[in-house]
Amino acid sequence: MVRYKRWFVALGSAAALVANQAHADDISFWVRAPDSGFVTPVVKAWNANHQTKVNLTIIPADDFVTKFGTASAAGAAPDVVAIDLIFTPAFSQAGQLTDITDEAKKLPFYQSLSPSHMRLATYQNKIYALPFSAESSVLLYNKNLFRKAGLNPDQPPKNWAQLEEDARKITALGGGVKGFYFSGSCGGCNIFTLMPYVWASGGDVLSEDGKRATLDNAALKETLAMYRRMWQAGYMPTGAKTDGGENFISAFMGGKIGMVGSGAFSIGLLKKQHPELDFGLAYLPGKDGNWSSFAGGDVIAIPVSSQHKKEAMEFIKWCLSEQVQIDQFARNGSIPVRTDLASNDYSKLDARYEIASTAMAKGRTPYSANFNQLINDPNGPWLAMIQEAVQGKGVDAAVATAQQRFTQILSGQ
Repeated sequence: MVRYKRWFVALGSAAALVANQAHADDISFWVRAPDSGFVTPVVKAWNANHQTKVNLTIIPADDFVTKFGTASAAGAAPDVVAIDLIFTPAFSQAGQLTDITDEAKKLPFYQSLSPSHMRLATYQNKIYALPFSAESSVLLYNKNLFRKAGLNPDQPPKNWAQLEEDARKITALGGGVKGFYFSGSCGGCNIFTLMPYVWASGGDVLSEDGKRATLDNAALKETLAMYRRMWQAGYMPTGAKTDGGENFISAFMGGKIGMVGSGAFSIGLLKKQHPELDFGLAYLPGKDGNWSSFAGGDVIAIPVSSQHKKEAMEFIKWCLSEQVQIDQFARNGSIPVRTDLASNDYSKLDARYEIASTAMAKGRTPYSANFNQLINDPNGPWLAMIQEAVQGKGVDAAVATAQQRFTQILSGQ
């Protein structure tokens, strides 16, 4: 999984492996621990109204890929599984998921399914999964600090010049207040929150098919240079350098950070745990305007060894139905994975949810079967590039090294 979810697990209860009493006709369903909060009531609602029950197993996030891969190799995978969408290309390529192309295209809302989810669920023109849960990256900002710094709390930055100027003014408040934050030692956190600045400025790190490295571009270099300027100017706390994701959102909770890239999950979390914080959401801006977002979340798929493929597909369709997307997902603060349901009775109660939903619908996600080696690996080239560019010797050399290493990994070296 993209490791920006690591800190979210730490903020909630530490979910251990849970297995319910199984019956022969049950549908076995595996999910990662970060999803347990919204999946549990969804499964409860299904079981209350269907003869065939869903037997839910919750697995620690860091163990999920290994456990599912091992079970798949042994022909012992569950009937249905929710997978971080970023790993779907690898599982599809490995032949571990069932081709559901025909069933997917028959769905009346097929054209409204999250584009990024569907892109990563497609391999060699065949569909191996459907969207299940959605996440988007956004700019989280402290309205109280904006006011104290003489900034309009209803006008978040829309380009980099405004972002840096806002960070400068907020930092000038002193007393340990800083204008900007990022987890400087977390590769997954930064593909989630740094990469949208690059996309919004016309750059990328991978080709559309994920087979070629494209880091040597002005947008990436200028994004890293922006971060470097803010770091050197002291607009970020020194602890950001070594944060491996543990303080991804908790740093903002202290009330002394002006702006931080975050996710849609932060809305409900902050409202519940820190009602005293007056916070806003904005899109992650490009250099001269425009904006982008990382579309994250999970897909739901049927492993090839599933013993109940028909029943599993019925469960998947039910999860994507309008009633479930609204009454189970949106009502509990999750973003619907259908773009036609982005605006709903629950999102209208808090405009911040509509911003997050719009960000998800327009968001992008890198497509690569080598994502873990390239991005998530704490010793991988993506994080090494960011650290060298922002706090090390500089941008150009860091990007050149990363381009070379990406190319080697993609070519199997």
